[in-house]
Amino acid sequence: MTARDVQRGRVYAWEDAIMAELAPGTLRFEAAQPMVDALWAEQGLRHPPRVERLPVQARRRQADADRLRIRLPPEFPAWLLLHELAHALSATFDGRSDGHGPRFMGLYLGLLIRYLRLPEDRLLASLSARGIRVARDARPAFLDP
Repeated sequence: MTARDVQRGRVYAWEDAIMAELAPGTLRFEAAQPMVDALWAEQGLRHPPRVERLPVQARRRQADADRLRIRLPPEFPAWLLLHELAHALSATFDGRSDGHGPRFMGLYLGLLIRYLRLPEDRLLASLSARGIRVARDARPAFLDP
């Protein structure tokens, strides 16, 4: 990440308030790599990130991701997989990313609407109410403009 992640806390608070209500189910770790591969391919992309187990000593985070890998616990909410996939899409191989910034949020929003079929108007209203900026035309960071 190259700049201060000013939306991070607001995004996490939004997820706690909204995503737990709208998308309450969970997934198992074993399902993650096939899902990541399929979602990546459906977007016309090659070389999806590798899914790995989050180390058991990781106490301060639910999961993490960069362009090359996504680390997840044994069980997690479906929206968390999409959150981490949006990090992989919004980062470059050398680690540049806007954290939880507008590009990330645009990609994340698109994934939530498309794959969890969540109501776009409700998501946008809740993001706006919390002052979270979204780049609606966001594209993966590693694609040429």
